Amino acid sequence: MTIVVYLNSTINNSNTMNNNHTRLKITTLGLALICSITKAQTPKSAGQFKLPQGFSISVAADDVGRARHIATTKDGAIYIKLARPIDGKGIILLEDKDGDGKFNQSAGFGDFGGTGLYLKDDYLYASSNSEVFRYKLDKNQRVIDPSKPDKIVTGLINRRQHETKSITLDNNGNLYVNIGAYSNSCQEVDRKAGSPGRPDCPILDSAGGIWRFKADQLNQSYQNGVRYATGLRNVVGLDWNQQDNALYVMQHGRDQLDMFPQFFNSKQSAQLPAECMYKLKEGDNAGWPYMYYDPFKKKKMLSPEYGGDGNKEADKKFIDPVVAFPAHLAPNGLLFYTGGQFPEKYKNGAFIAFHGSWNRTPEPQEGYFVAFVPFANGKPSGEWEIFANGFSGVDVVNSPRQAEHRPCGLALGNDGSLYVTDDTKGTIFKITYNKNSK
Repeated sequence: MTIVVYLNSTINNSNTMNNNHTRLKITTLGLALICSITKAQTPKSAGQFKLPQGFSISVAADDVGRARHIATTKDGAIYIKLARPIDGKGIILLEDKDGDGKFNQSAGFGDFGGTGLYLKDDYLYASSNSEVFRYKLDKNQRVIDPSKPDKIVTGLINRRQHETKSITLDNNGNLYVNIGAYSNSCQEVDRKAGSPGRPDCPILDSAGGIWRFKADQLNQSYQNGVRYATGLRNVVGLDWNQQDNALYVMQHGRDQLDMFPQFFNSKQSAQLPAECMYKLKEGDNAGWPYMYYDPFKKKKMLSPEYGGDGNKEADKKFIDPVVAFPAHLAPNGLLFYTGGQFPEKYKNGAFIAFHGSWNRTPEPQEGYFVAFVPFANGKPSGEWEIFANGFSGVDVVNSPRQAEHRPCGLALGNDGSLYVTDDTKGTIFKITYNKNSK
């Protein structure tokens, strides 16, 4: 098995862990990345995890750095994107050449941090916070020349707030890139209590949406791309739904409604707005910064910066979410499951990795889990549920610093398993299903 990692940044029954898994430790020496393998093991806190009956979780790799998004090869290798490079290496490849189930070789390349990583056909695509690169792969999906990637997109705005550039591809040679808004709600003074919003938010010209570029054209920037969808504050998790042949994204909702205390108290600010999944088509507008989605009223509401008071509804021209999740959970990974290992319930459904909140005070922080939404015929077919919980390692999270692990990226293994990255301790988790489990 091979793994490549790119570094940036309670449901049903609890299952015991299989004691025969691999633990990987990556250290650096000079210009090379060297794997130090210990005896296969499960997480020290195995009992903290809760998954549906028949599922188990193991540690596939550990201490790899701030693992963000992840891509797997057809023979089981994994590429991992790091938020920040280690010894000048921002992408890591892990593989098991002798087939003994232990990751006994690693390679590193790419001198840039970031989040985005995607493997499609003969190329590995990876993003920094302002550019997107493409690496040519051989027949085994290994990078041929890591020192000479193609620069596909350059010159994207990076204002060090919502700066990550998540990526995905469709089946027609198009690359989709999130360009997050460098603002909470496009106020005249960002995050200042009572500051009004800017009516014609200028940020939307170059951020706050999804841009589409050609996957095989070099050195593109804004003038070469298309603003595919707008009104999206920040998208970290996105995926192309093969069954529906459409782009789906997870938006990070706005913060701090209690900057307008005449309309919202601190508890309301902790519970609003929803984190939303959107299905996007070209020209869609999801409404940021002018609206937010209230999961209790199930309505699009006018933002207080633009005349809202918690009761006024927003313009109907803005699209509706397909799923609304609780506030401030920080969805960082989205994956439509197309593998054959999990039960039929999960086929073509969506897994979402929630990184966890920082801004639900005075309520406890929430998130730090992987959720699942069942889909049928390209549409949600049931209520969302928590699929894998316990990553935080504590019963109550009052500060994200207490969380032991924070889920970020998701990938489908070649055996139908599910990989989950953690950008706190650099752990790569593997979730498998045993149909013979009782």
